[in-house]
Amino acid sequence: MSADVATANDSETPDRRRVAWMAAAQAGDRRAYERLLADSVALIRTTARRQGVAPDGLDDVVQETLITVHRVRHTYDPGRSYDAWLTAIASRRAIDALRSRGRRDSRELHDDYALDRHPDADDASAATESGQRAQRLHEAIAELPPGQREAVEQLGLRERSLSEAAELTGRNAGALKVNLHRALKALRERFHGEP
Repeated sequence: MSADVATANDSETPDRRRVAWMAAAQAGDRRAYERLLADSVALIRTTARRQGVAPDGLDDVVQETLITVHRVRHTYDPGRSYDAWLTAIASRRAIDALRSRGRRDSRELHDDYALDRHPDADDASAATESGQRAQRLHEAIAELPPGQREAVEQLGLRERSLSEAAELTGRNAGALKVNLHRALKALRERFHGEP
């Protein structure tokens, strides 16, 4: 590392200090480059915040900016302000992050209670609960009078049309409709307590 970079005094502006470190880094000084990158993080964070990046996205912008600096460090002109050069890069990465987040947010739905209301299909408790409800329903259907049970089985469970069910059971369509209506009313009363 060059002597002038190593002995940078406190009266020097942070930008001039970073200019010297970047010039040394371009000449191959690894230590100066490490100092430069570490010293750049605060400026990148400030720039990203000014662009409107949320606190949870700042680290991503810092990382993307440092990667870009590393990729394009050979384009930096030591005769110009390092802070202005870095701020321009950080602003672009912040805008990229905001655009990416906007696209993602427009495609995703956010609901704090979604998981509570809609358990995963693989959730064992949901499968067990669903199985128990189905078992209770089948038991309730089995306890219905024969005509009502037959109407529910043909029209509800097997999803046959009224004319198909009438033909299969030998009953007229009107009787099947009445029996289905009475069966559904009885099932609603049993499960929900409503007439």
